[in-house]
Amino acid sequence: MLKAPEKSEGEVTSGGLQAVAAFVRRYLRRPFSFYLLSLLLIAIVPSFIFSFVIVKRSVDAQEQVVTSLLKASTGSVTRIVEREVEGMTITLKVLSTSGAVNLRDLRGFYDRASSALAGTHSNLIVVDSDHNLRMNTGVPFGTLLGRSSDPDLDVALKSSGPLVSGAFFANTTKSWVFNVYLPINGPDGERYLLGLTQDAARMAKAVNRDTLSPGWNAALVDGKGKVIASSDPSTRPGEAFFLDALPQISIGVSDINERGVAYRVVSEFSVVTGWRIVAWAPREIVDAPILWSFLWLSLGGIIFASIAIAGSLIIARLLTQGVKLLALDARRLGVGEVIEPRRYVITEVEAVSAYLARAAAARTRAEAEIRLLMREVAHRSKNQLTVIQSMLAQSAWSSEDTSDFVDAFRKRLAGLARSTDLMIANAAMGVDFRELAEEQLQPFAPDEPGRIVLDGPVLRLETQTAQTLGMVLHELATNAIKHGALANATGTIRLEWSLPADAIIIRWRESGADLVEPARTHRRGFGSVVIERMLGMALRAELERTMHGDGIEWRIRIPRTGGVEDGA
Repeated sequence: MLKAPEKSEGEVTSGGLQAVAAFVRRYLRRPFSFYLLSLLLIAIVPSFIFSFVIVKRSVDAQEQVVTSLLKASTGSVTRIVEREVEGMTITLKVLSTSGAVNLRDLRGFYDRASSALAGTHSNLIVVDSDHNLRMNTGVPFGTLLGRSSDPDLDVALKSSGPLVSGAFFANTTKSWVFNVYLPINGPDGERYLLGLTQDAARMAKAVNRDTLSPGWNAALVDGKGKVIASSDPSTRPGEAFFLDALPQISIGVSDINERGVAYRVVSEFSVVTGWRIVAWAPREIVDAPILWSFLWLSLGGIIFASIAIAGSLIIARLLTQGVKLLALDARRLGVGEVIEPRRYVITEVEAVSAYLARAAAARTRAEAEIRLLMREVAHRSKNQLTVIQSMLAQSAWSSEDTSDFVDAFRKRLAGLARSTDLMIANAAMGVDFRELAEEQLQPFAPDEPGRIVLDGPVLRLETQTAQTLGMVLHELATNAIKHGALANATGTIRLEWSLPADAIIIRWRESGADLVEPARTHRRGFGSVVIERMLGMALRAELERTMHGDGIEWRIRIPRTGGVEDGA
């Protein structure tokens, strides 16, 4: 059983590509604008996707930078607050260990403390275990002070080290303050609190909005959720912080929904004070750069895509119009109409139009040449038939029997065929007279060289003239081989031609012929008819016939307007 030959990998690949191409040609036949827009989308869509990815990554990186900056800002606020509180704590410790505290001499202690705290915006207070204010440098000495309004006093009295209170409303100064306490033991063995009090509004410098990103606010919140200071004017000290969902101890970035509004929150906890530093902004403000970036990218993409699509449609329309005009010209070319080259905006289409115009002109010329050739063929065919009829009649008239008629007619017809072959082979350039003479005399040439001599310049003849002269030469050679120079073994023929200014001179001279007195007869041979009638009538030639003692001489003068194409 024969096994089918295996296909090479290259043949399989080529076949697959041809199958794909055939599928595309069969099922994806669309207008030019469809493929132009498809090419445009292939070029634009990946670019937009890549741009969106880059913008998203850029926005994410920007958000990370902003978050890092906010964390750094909240950390900076924390360090500012802690430095402030630590400074107050150090001041209390210095006062408690310097021997300046003398609870028995509160007047002297008041004076020394007022002098030491001048310009610090802080006031020194002394609170006993019953929450009574024994001294406050914020008011004149001797003012009735009453009880302290700080709810954290009991915790401070029980602590073993410094304590920072939350925000509370001070009855003495009628403002929201916070205290830093240091418990000490009095000379009477009782527990006292030595404290520095400061207006909460003084901490607003730590949460200045200038240190934050646009749209962000920050606040100091104590352990009970009350605001100590805030960059937001609507969030006042002593009020509960509005983000109830924020955990008591939270560090980092989180998203919180409060009263239907989404917030991005960055918070940090201070171990020294127990307070929280919170920075917040609505998500719509945080996400605004992202949205605007995507909006501008989308809007720019839509605008540029619209411009590109509009431009593509215009180009497609121009190309389609050009292709339609080319198709119209092609149909006109098919029916043989004249086509003029058109001007197009696209050079390749204009080049095709120029080629179509050239093809139409070439077709018109070819059709004209064909019609001319057809007329020429018809004319020559008629001439050939006329010549053949004359040859037939003259052969029949001059022949004694059937065999003579057949032989004479066959030879004459062969000579005519040779002339016709030369005419066909040299239709464009004309027939060379030397070549014509060689073709016509070759069948009659004897074996001995030099018995037929041709001498003359280059001469090209029009085809009809060549046909007539070919028949003349055939008849002259026929007469020579019957009873002229070629009828014996020694006779010669010299064919000469020259080209004076206004004519062609052809001389046929036979020598060495065995001449006999011809019988008188009323019948004339076909050769005489061809030479005398056809040359005279067809070419308006002048003939001169001379009988010499050793052979005949024919002298033919043809006017130059009688069929000469070229001569040298």
